[in-house]
Amino acid sequence: MHPVPTLKETPSQTAGPYVHIGLTPNFCDIKGVYDVDPGASMLTPETAGERIVVSGRVLDGAGAPVTDAVVECWQADAEGSYAAPMGPNSNSAPVFTGWGRQPTNGEGVFSFETIKPGPVAGPDGKPMAPHLALWIVARGINIGLQTRLYFEDEPEANATDFVLNKIPDPRRRATLIARREDGAVPRYLLDIHLQGDKETVFFDV
Repeated sequence: MHPVPTLKETPSQTAGPYVHIGLTPNFCDIKGVYDVDPGASMLTPETAGERIVVSGRVLDGAGAPVTDAVVECWQADAEGSYAAPMGPNSNSAPVFTGWGRQPTNGEGVFSFETIKPGPVAGPDGKPMAPHLALWIVARGINIGLQTRLYFEDEPEANATDFVLNKIPDPRRRATLIARREDGAVPRYLLDIHLQGDKETVFFDV
């Protein structure tokens, strides 16, 4: 009688360390895969709304920049509507895609040129505060991390937001609030901390 072999756990897979090569090949100087990396631009000249830049750093638990991360964002347009999905027979691109994908650079910085989103209805039917949904992948991350970015100049809307109010500790809530820097194009800054004392709130969705 042969003994039953002991099975070992299959090693988990992570998204890295080649997420830049796979998701943003032009950023890595790999030509011929895409004319333009998917999600590199969210805007067209016809996009309505206030132009803004959303930027930040992805940092590990020690505060060091994560240079091989990719950040994706989904958001509503200025009227609080999401872009309709493009069907297989669609021959027209949306005026505003509502979706972007950006790699982090050598300093762990990502940046999106977009518009300030309008409020959308929450699960309770009431308007949520303007926000961006963010998804982060990098080497060592088994499952993409889901979080949100809110705007510090929307204090009243933030105070009643359905999701923010599910976070009981105001200090943790603050990890989702982007700080505004005025300029010709307003810039909103939010660092994403993957671990540590300043860890960003992530959602299990």
